Amino acid sequence: MDKKLVRELEQALGKDAVLWKTEDLMLYEYDGSVEQARPEYVVFPRSTRDVVQIMLLANRFQVPLVGRGAGTGLSGGALARHGGILLVFSRMNRILELDFENQRAVVQPGVVNLDLTRAVEHAGLYFAPDPSSQKACTIGGNVAENAGGPHTLAYGVTANHVTGLELVLPEGDVVRIGGKVTDSPGYDLTGLLVGSEGTLAIVTEVTVKLTRLPEAVKTLLAVYDAVDDATETVAEMTARGITPAACEMLDGWMLRAVEDFVHAGFPTDSAAVLLIEVEGLREGVEAQADEISEVCRLHHAREVRVARDARERDLLWKGRKNAFGAIGRLSPTYYVQDGVIPRTKLPATLRRIDEIGKTYGFRIGNIFHAGDGNLHPIILFDARDKEQFDRAVAASNEIMKFCVEMGGALTGEHGVGMEKNELMPLMFSEADLNLMRRVRDCFNPAGLLNPGKILPLGKGCGEIRARPLPVSATSRA
Repeated sequence: MDKKLVRELEQALGKDAVLWKTEDLMLYEYDGSVEQARPEYVVFPRSTRDVVQIMLLANRFQVPLVGRGAGTGLSGGALARHGGILLVFSRMNRILELDFENQRAVVQPGVVNLDLTRAVEHAGLYFAPDPSSQKACTIGGNVAENAGGPHTLAYGVTANHVTGLELVLPEGDVVRIGGKVTDSPGYDLTGLLVGSEGTLAIVTEVTVKLTRLPEAVKTLLAVYDAVDDATETVAEMTARGITPAACEMLDGWMLRAVEDFVHAGFPTDSAAVLLIEVEGLREGVEAQADEISEVCRLHHAREVRVARDARERDLLWKGRKNAFGAIGRLSPTYYVQDGVIPRTKLPATLRRIDEIGKTYGFRIGNIFHAGDGNLHPIILFDARDKEQFDRAVAASNEIMKFCVEMGGALTGEHGVGMEKNELMPLMFSEADLNLMRRVRDCFNPAGLLNPGKILPLGKGCGEIRARPLPVSATSRA
């Protein structure tokens, strides 16, 4: 800990906005992943000007700088892997502008995802990206990781809903890219920055699209006695060109865990369920729901329920979105993954995940975005046992490798972070990775912004050229 840096941070932000004592820092060495890394300083800016001051001090003292929202991330993206300053946006949480006529909002990065929808729903609008953590996660974190959610299938991920950003660059310059218009001339820098995990710049304002609430919504629950029948239903919908707003799957073990916790009405004697939602004009919704029901029954669904009202629909979604809480009742720790596969590969991939679980001696539950092939296998283990932890990481890596072998990807919405950076060569050649490094170095030449994330380490990638790792920084994977 550098006392001079602490004094200068306190002078710039106020003493109540700077933490540096060990007992205060411990809270910030975790996020929602299994990773761990402790910062040396935690700061709470209130404005873009504060962020500029912090950036300039990080440069002058040559210490890493990492942005953090609510800490709900699942890949270690908001952890200070190399120590340094953790910049927490919980005090930059204002909605700056609501433009109902043009369906736009301008927000600070600490605005909670669901709070934006609540602020505009009276006008018949909402913010479409809906991660399961939307009651807590922030829009800045959504931008960093390019977060998705159940309704990604129809509406796309965060990148599809961000039109402009205000950024603080590593030298302290404040720039604006994009704006309220859908497409700006020149390079698509907004598209580049969304999903860059804080390695290129610090985002201080976000301009987003607001979506009009649909005229009609139908939520269906299809019940199966065999997992393969559920996955083949998804493949059949894809083949027919049917795109519901959402299509989620829970396997039997997972739905029983959720039902015991939420009491959402999931049938506990089934092998799997599909939670399917269709939205749009009333006539179209009715027709699409009928066609989906037909496909479900064709693939041996023993029952297809339709939620009778908003209360029943909300209860089903409560079951889906509180699934991780349900698992917390059954295991001291769990490891949730984020692989993506072609939807036609769902049956084979779920069988392989089951085999991997048996090989490593773990129960693996499955709850995921079946409609776009974004898997979230959940490995139950006890992190207090290092041998179990190591086996859980090994099992997770095998699942990720299989997803890539199936023609898929390492992440659909959680980001790469420090969890999967060493797996990136499974998808990218060294030439590909070098191009990514060159892009990063254009924005972040000193390597101080969120070092140790996305790109593999130990291959001359230039992370933190100016200082060695502090003793306080740790990583468990």
